[in-house]
Amino acid sequence: MVQLGIMNKTNQQFDHVIGICRDVFVKKMKDYGTAWRILRPKSMTDQIYIKAQRIRSIEEKGVSKIEEDARDEFIGIINYCSMALIQLELGPSEEELPADVTEQKYMDNLLKAKELMMAKNHDYGEAWRQMRISSYTDLILMKIKRTKQIEDNQGITIISEGIDANYLDMINYAIFGLIKLEFE
Repeated sequence: MVQLGIMNKTNQQFDHVIGICRDVFVKKMKDYGTAWRILRPKSMTDQIYIKAQRIRSIEEKGVSKIEEDARDEFIGIINYCSMALIQLELGPSEEELPADVTEQKYMDNLLKAKELMMAKNHDYGEAWRQMRISSYTDLILMKIKRTKQIEDNQGITIISEGIDANYLDMINYAIFGLIKLEFE
């Protein structure tokens, strides 16, 4: 029974964090449209790298010289990962994607990440709750390196999961970071 209560708490916290990210995504889409659609998946990976590297820099230095903090960067990672998954599905384009279609695809990706997280939580017993936020940052950076390697190999893997699985894992690590920042 205790495990079920913790899983329900995680479910609610995950939904809360998704709501924060979705709100930022929708507002930026109103400001910029879907200009990001021109980016190739490799460029998306590099954008995610910039965000994760900045979090690591803030963690190591203990200060930030610009207004956005680690929380904002975790939100950026989640949103860029979902956009990258859209790009993997549709490919880059100079054409705007309708807002309603974009938002639905965005949410579909976050729900895939949630399903994956809930399945892994079942197997791992919510071990992520005992981890440090800096470990999520390091794991995201590792997943980025893996993604770049797969991209350099034109998406071909021998035994490993594909690029999409790495983006989903990065979403979940960033959500864990946000849950810790928001609730602990």
